[in-house]
Amino acid sequence: MSDRIRYVLDEEMMPKSWYNIAADLPTPPAPALHPGTKQPAGPADFEPLFPMELILQEVATERYIDIPEPVRDVLRMWRPSPLIRARRLEKMLDTPAKIYFKYEGVSPAGSHKPNTAVPQAWYNKEAGIKKLSTETGAGQWGSSLAFAGSLFGIDVTVFQVRVSFDQKPYRRALMETYGARCIASPSNETDSGRAVLAAHPDSPGSLGIAISEAVEIAAKNPDVKYALGSVLNHVLLHQTIIGEEAMMQFEMAGDDPDIVIGCAGGGSNFAGIAFPFLGAQLRGGRKRRIIAVEPAACPTLTRGKFAYDFGDTSHLTPLVKMHTLGSTFIPPGFHAGGLRYHGMSPLVSHVYDLGLIEARAYKQITCFEAGVQFARAEGIVPAPESTHAVRCAIDEALRCKAEGKAETILFNLSGHGHFDMGAYIGYFEGKLIDQDYDEGELAAALADLPSVAAE
Repeated sequence: MSDRIRYVLDEEMMPKSWYNIAADLPTPPAPALHPGTKQPAGPADFEPLFPMELILQEVATERYIDIPEPVRDVLRMWRPSPLIRARRLEKMLDTPAKIYFKYEGVSPAGSHKPNTAVPQAWYNKEAGIKKLSTETGAGQWGSSLAFAGSLFGIDVTVFQVRVSFDQKPYRRALMETYGARCIASPSNETDSGRAVLAAHPDSPGSLGIAISEAVEIAAKNPDVKYALGSVLNHVLLHQTIIGEEAMMQFEMAGDDPDIVIGCAGGGSNFAGIAFPFLGAQLRGGRKRRIIAVEPAACPTLTRGKFAYDFGDTSHLTPLVKMHTLGSTFIPPGFHAGGLRYHGMSPLVSHVYDLGLIEARAYKQITCFEAGVQFARAEGIVPAPESTHAVRCAIDEALRCKAEGKAETILFNLSGHGHFDMGAYIGYFEGKLIDQDYDEGELAAALADLPSVAAE
């Protein structure tokens, strides 16, 4: 049909393997380093935190890695997710561009995060692990791991960034519904949290601080492992099912995207939609523009330094080479809590450094404007994180209109905003402000980056 809107794959069409971009990169990314010796970290260095199967995925170089059947059985609850042609938005914008979005808000937790929460929980279960600790910003990752833990009989403890803990009580309720324990971070339950509170009793928290607390719990308790929802290679690997499905759906549509867009905080949903398309390009396929969109108040790619840094504030994690604002950087408490991380995924940072992708930063209010415009055209209220991708897609569609070009645009709508109504209320009441980070604090955080001879 010429006016078709939805492109839906049958269950049996769901990919049977994840795509690993490491197999196609022109140069390999820099290795992770041990936080003490600053020498390349080996599998044994990660064993206190992760089961061995995930460690092997972290360093894997083969192009495809099989998805275990028990994981596929759970993913079938919502996958394959739909590819949707945003025809009403196109009409509203009066653009010759064709706009498509991959909708990940159909998962039980309402975002793309269960794509990796389920395999992480399953691999831990297979390794005999009964308890997991993790961090979360807006709560989409925390609720996803809580959901996965409930399926596999794993107790989940979530340290949620304080500002999001206060802003999003329904996310906390969702985590507790799934059986997880949710703690505001910084907390008094860890040495890391107590140290922050001693220096800053009113700290809004940060993902770096919450990671420190979750990692400390895992490192000190041999019966607890750590799970995370973005940044590391194995997490991005699990998300590539998004782009793999999208490529098949574009074949159904008889179309192919000229531009691929994803919001970017730690890099998981962006890599999920973009890496399969980028991999095809690296193997000799057509070139596309691939755009990572981040918040102007936490501009990791556009303002950060590409350097070795710690993934957490207390320096408990291995050092990874990434675009970073400094592990001590605490961004303002804007509403896109899932994009408030000080560093970008090493793989996303690497492909950006190679010039294979673009990066763009937007302020908060213009993103909410785009989210409302999208909702009034397409009926779906995007999560604040996802509005960054919507903003970029609309801007690209308007550019096509100005230039008279009929380009095809794909963006990942990484989650719905049903638990973010407080942010939308603030927007409609005119209470949302475009918060800027402190230039002095950024300079101080960057000046405090660890010295690594390998750089």
